[in-house]
Amino acid sequence: MLTPRQAAARRGVTATTLYDWLGRSRRGLFVLRGRPVTVEFFQTGARGQGRIRIAAREVERVRELMRVPVDPARTRRLPVRQDRFPGITVPLGRPA
Repeated sequence: MLTPRQAAARRGVTATTLYDWLGRSRRGLFVLRGRPVTVEFFQTGARGQGRIRIAAREVERVRELMRVPVDPARTRRLPVRQDRFPGITVPLGRPA
């Protein structure tokens, strides 16, 4: 179990940003890469007013959700030289 400060350090964000994420997650407003995400955490004390603890696997899960997949480079076709213009069906030049 990690403290919010330790979890934030693993994520590379500030503790206040992590608290914001947890608050948004509780309300269902936390969105990563277009998908709603729920972050599971434990809060001790009477009526949940105590210290927050986050499992290390949950921090890793959020990290994986933030990962950007690498798209393979697409091969480009060489441009084809066109002697005609699209939509023009008459020969070009001065009228005879």
